[in-house]
Amino acid sequence: QVQLVESGGGSVQAGGSLRLSCVASGRLLEIHTMGWYRQTPGKQRELVATIDLGGSTNYAASVKARFTISTDNAKNTMYLQMNSLKPEDTAVYYCKADSDWVDYWGQGTQVTVSS
Repeated sequence: QVQLVESGGGSVQAGGSLRLSCVASGRLLEIHTMGWYRQTPGKQRELVATIDLGGSTNYAASVKARFTISTDNAKNTMYLQMNSLKPEDTAVYYCKADSDWVDYWGQGTQVTVSS
């Protein structure tokens, strides 16, 4: 089992910044990819960014050049630095960890961007 706990969400004005954190614990050796996803009411959860064991990253087109995903292996923590936030970035942001057998999700953290 892997446990994921997100933090860092909040309310910010458009153009502002937030940094989300996801602390992972448990059977971390089985994890090969981690990522951030987001969801708004009535819509499907969508990929924001992923990072794999080799450090390769992937971003949704809507956040590229504004968001940066990173990890600190010593702290078992993944981050999402979000700059130049827009109202359309408002969502619940979820942390995800992928193994070969199962995907793990955090409980989510709310990000609200006002215009």
